[in-house]
Amino acid sequence: MVLSKMVTVSFESKVWELCRKIPKGKLTTYKEIGKALHTKAYRAVGQALKKNKNTHATPCHRVVNSNGSLGGYYGKLNSIRKINLLEKEGIKVEKGRIANFKEKLFSYPC
Repeated sequence: MVLSKMVTVSFESKVWELCRKIPKGKLTTYKEIGKALHTKAYRAVGQALKKNKNTHATPCHRVVNSNGSLGGYYGKLNSIRKINLLEKEGIKVEKGRIANFKEKLFSYPC
């Protein structure tokens, strides 16, 4: 008899997996990730991204607030590092907000 082992995927892992799907040159919001996970726990999405230790594979710098402001990065607000990473990908930041926010927004399929 073969017993199947049930694997539980953590909330953080689900957030990181969605984050990895954001194409280079695009960004999404904490809210969009929450909606894709069928939750309104948008702050929990931010906390999960804060725990991300592999920023090369999981580009959490591509996640911003729903109003186009930067949000946090490495536990800091409006980090110069986050701005530099976004600008290297062709995303312009002006006065702490994403320029052409709606054009750069990536949404997950329902």
